[in-house]
Amino acid sequence: MPNTGEQSLNIIKPGRLKKRPEFLCVAQNGRKWVSDTVIVQALETNRHEIRFGFTATKKIGNAVTRNRAKRRMRAAVDYLMTVEKIKSADIVLIARDTTPTCEWEDLIKNLKWCLKRLDLLDNF
Repeated sequence: MPNTGEQSLNIIKPGRLKKRPEFLCVAQNGRKWVSDTVIVQALETNRHEIRFGFTATKKIGNAVTRNRAKRRMRAAVDYLMTVEKIKSADIVLIARDTTPTCEWEDLIKNLKWCLKRLDLLDNF
C-alpha cells in the first residue's frame, strides 16, 4: 500500500464518550469551565486520543431542543478540530439553555475560550 500524506500526519482522531461511567469519571476527576453557551468538563489523558461526550439535560427543553443543542455542539467541535490542535483528553460538553439558539460565532468563541482556560489548546 503506497504511503499517503494522510498517514504521515500526526493527527489525533476524535472518539466519543458514550457510557455513563465515562461521563462520571470526567465530572469527578476532571476540571470544569462554564461559559454563557456551554459548560466544558475535561480530564487530560496519556492516551493519544481525544474523546468527546455531549449532553443536554431536560432543563434545556423538549427532545427537539436538546437534540438541536447536541447537534450544534458536535458541529462546533468538528469545526474546532479542523482549526485548532487540542491536547489528548476526555472532554464533556454540557448544553446550556442558550446553546440551541445562540449565534454560531458565540458558540465557537465560548467553546474555544473554555478549552483555552482548561489549557487544552496546543499553541505553537
